[in-house]
Amino acid sequence: MQKIIRIGTRSSKLALWQARTVAIQLEELGHNVEVVKIDSQGDLDLESPLYEMGITGVFTRTLDKALLNDSIDIAVHSMKDVPTVLPEKIVQAAVLKRAGSLDVLVYNDSVESVMQKEATIATGSLRRKAQWLNHYPNHTIVGLRGNMQTRMEKLENSDWNGAIFAQAGLHRVKLLSKNHIKLDWMIPAPAQGIVMITALESKTELLEICKEINHKDTETCAHIERQFLNTLEGGCSAPIGALAFFKEERIVFKGALFSLDGKRKIEIDKLAYMVDAIDLGKKCAEDVLQRGGKKLMISMASDAKKVNVLSTKQLATSQTDLFNGDIGFEMSDFIAIRFNRMKPSILKNAHADIVITSQNGVEALLNNYAPIELNFENIYCVGRRTKRLIEKKIGKVTHMENSAKELANHIVRMKNIKELTYFCGNLKQEDFSLILAKNEITVDEVEAYRTILNERKFEETFDGILFYSPSGVQSYIEDNSDKSAVAFCIGETTATEARKYFEKVEVSNLPSIEQVIKSVNQYYE
Repeated sequence: MQKIIRIGTRSSKLALWQARTVAIQLEELGHNVEVVKIDSQGDLDLESPLYEMGITGVFTRTLDKALLNDSIDIAVHSMKDVPTVLPEKIVQAAVLKRAGSLDVLVYNDSVESVMQKEATIATGSLRRKAQWLNHYPNHTIVGLRGNMQTRMEKLENSDWNGAIFAQAGLHRVKLLSKNHIKLDWMIPAPAQGIVMITALESKTELLEICKEINHKDTETCAHIERQFLNTLEGGCSAPIGALAFFKEERIVFKGALFSLDGKRKIEIDKLAYMVDAIDLGKKCAEDVLQRGGKKLMISMASDAKKVNVLSTKQLATSQTDLFNGDIGFEMSDFIAIRFNRMKPSILKNAHADIVITSQNGVEALLNNYAPIELNFENIYCVGRRTKRLIEKKIGKVTHMENSAKELANHIVRMKNIKELTYFCGNLKQEDFSLILAKNEITVDEVEAYRTILNERKFEETFDGILFYSPSGVQSYIEDNSDKSAVAFCIGETTATEARKYFEKVEVSNLPSIEQVIKSVNQYYE
């Protein structure tokens, strides 16, 4: 085969590593190759935990289309993110030797802090969450999404005790820090750590070439694990772990099905000969179903939600637990915050009266200065949460209002303030400065942080969307044309932006995430 083999991949760091590994192996066999980046705006990174939430099609759809359109010759995937049933005309061409299957926990402070009675662990995986809670029922699990780099950054900038990752993924992108422990007791996702190649069934010559780099033992293990998953699932997403490996001349298989809260676990551990590999996964799954697994799967399937909503930011478990039982939810961070560097001279030149309109402004100040340096004479703020954070970290709040507009009007009514310093973001509250300017009050604006829009396109539609800021609305509509959902907003400023695009807008009684969720529950009662 003389022509260049076009290797399709996404452009994330992990995806490119996988594609280049395939390219190197094919080049060593004398083939000419080219790595082709295929990205669809809004698609997820290959290591996203959405696979274990039952939305696997998101990961492979773009590359499947590229194969069918003859834009590429082969596609490279993280195998655990590929549906167990491939689209018509597309087949598994090869798998590379498995690099490792373990999950690891990366911790912030110490191993001891992770193992204490109460700790906060981050993961977006149903499987990891269920197994961790099965081991540590008193711990709190928070959602964690994004690619490897994003999730590591979120962990480093959080007060979480730790977060769970796939060891192979971290190792491949050189993010596996010393602060980690191997979770050898946790059963991994089926095919975790395996790189898979797909191609068109009709390209027989290309399939023969791919066989040259196929690792037979890994192929056998992946087949067993994915067969176990396929037999158990029955169309219902559930916390399922599966691992097969060779021990001498026999195959060891470990599988498990968990309840969503981790309280129930049905395990199986089998030792088999190679001759039994063809249907080992299916037989093990049937055994689990007979021992209570079928009842457990039916129970989880019956929890199918009547209403589905999208939160435009990640929520803590304590917050998601507030949703009514018949409301299904998905979460995605539509904005990211970057703290700016602020010079010492900014504090020296700050006025006696300062304004902070968000918690991000507080965190930005604390990121630049020690609390003892923030000895402001009068602090005016927006929101109860912002007030609590200020009084916990900085000092007494002189006055608080529920919106920037209300705060501006209050300052005007005071009549004794002629100038103030406003620690804001790049997407600042324009109403605030305009009202003060009209009343001849000088506002020195200090950009303490920047809000970055993280656009993401959704193929599915939602009954409701939860917004917590005008920038969250802007980020959502940037890439999503469906505006038929109900917009649930944290406050009037956010609602004003949402009304530009949504016909139905609901505003929570108080500006808090809990109140937004409460308004969702009340609306769908």
